[in-house]
Amino acid sequence: MSKRVLIADDEKNMRWVLSEALTAEGYEIIEAADGKEALAAVKDIPPDLMVLDHKMPRPDGMEVLRRLRADGHVFPVIMLTAHGNVATAVEAMKAGATEYVTKPFDLDELKLAIEKAIRIGELSAEVDRLRAELDRDWDVDGIVAADQRMVEVLNTVDKVAPTSATVMIYGESGTGKELIARAIHRLSPRGSKPFVEVHAGALPETLLESELFGYEKGAFTGALIAKPGRFELANGGTLFLDEVGDITLSVQVKLLRVLQERRFERLGGTRSIDIDVRVVAATNRDLQQLIADGLFREDLFYRLNVVPITLPPLRQRRGDVPLLVAHFLEKYNAGKRSFTPEATLMLVDYPWPGNIRELENTIERIVILAPGDEIGVADLPAEVRAGFVSTSAKSTFVLPEQGCDLEEVEMELIRQALDRSGGNPGRAAKLVGLTPKTLEARMQRLGI
Repeated sequence: MSKRVLIADDEKNMRWVLSEALTAEGYEIIEAADGKEALAAVKDIPPDLMVLDHKMPRPDGMEVLRRLRADGHVFPVIMLTAHGNVATAVEAMKAGATEYVTKPFDLDELKLAIEKAIRIGELSAEVDRLRAELDRDWDVDGIVAADQRMVEVLNTVDKVAPTSATVMIYGESGTGKELIARAIHRLSPRGSKPFVEVHAGALPETLLESELFGYEKGAFTGALIAKPGRFELANGGTLFLDEVGDITLSVQVKLLRVLQERRFERLGGTRSIDIDVRVVAATNRDLQQLIADGLFREDLFYRLNVVPITLPPLRQRRGDVPLLVAHFLEKYNAGKRSFTPEATLMLVDYPWPGNIRELENTIERIVILAPGDEIGVADLPAEVRAGFVSTSAKSTFVLPEQGCDLEEVEMELIRQALDRSGGNPGRAAKLVGLTPKTLEARMQRLGI
């Protein structure tokens, strides 16, 4: 559906020029010749954006802006001001203008400002919606999520936690696999018992084996006393086995036996030790490919993969970024501070290759280094600002000299829209200018 833009300017020629230019861009235009008409037009159906001239009669643009904000209207407003009138521009921004453009202006400049302001407005509305829908009961051990994919993950956690089933968590580094494992433990009948973690990828084979199963005195040089392993320490509770895809085949054999028999012997020992431990494993690797390569036992895979949970990367749940930002601001005692809409937009658009861990580290760094209560674009790390420029540049299509397959381009754009919207068909359709039904038809035609 096209966006509605209200043009409020007492100059008829200016209204005509703007109306023609914006109509050609697909906007639905409403016109107002003075402040009174502008306020009346807003009462009927609020627009998606207003282009408001500062110098208007009955009342002037600044007073219109103040009344709009006082009445609770939050749609973006672009103020048109006289060239060089810095004081007016500053006053407009303080009164709630999203952006200002000085006359005379370039039409392309105004179009870009409108596009940017509408996008910021949509982002603000989406944040409000997500805040309203967010179930705070799921804010367990730092888990903050409203994205549909994460809601499905948390629903699975809710169902599997009361059972004793083994869980395998898949996800890129930094997506919060350990948080999900802790949530499963905390919501289970074992919640009051130990939660013990082992990061398999950080330990060499010999050390991992002794860490998991423990050892008896004299089992090897330096074993001066007996030491219980992680399985013993987790007895009655949960063992979180992280980076399970990095475990060597010889250790995999012993791990499989423990899962099958629920007993083991310490290194250098002969006494079998019975255990009652729930295992939650995690990996950022493709276990099926490891099996095909002969690096992971298929029988162990089926023992661990009883209930699989896949965590989406942060770039696929961009709608959660503002919520996570607010959460981390509060965590680092900066709850009263906030990001400007432009800075928030950059945070949302950045792909976050390090996922939530990278986002948290970034917010902590900003809290320490950025002055003032309002955090702007200049306070963001260079990589975030550079990532935003890179993402924006991709919106300009350049036909390769060798040509291209139009159907492949369409498929890629639809996939990117689905990725950007977190798999939400309605939002994905909006990003590519289609109705949800049309998008669904094209996805079926293209086999997406």
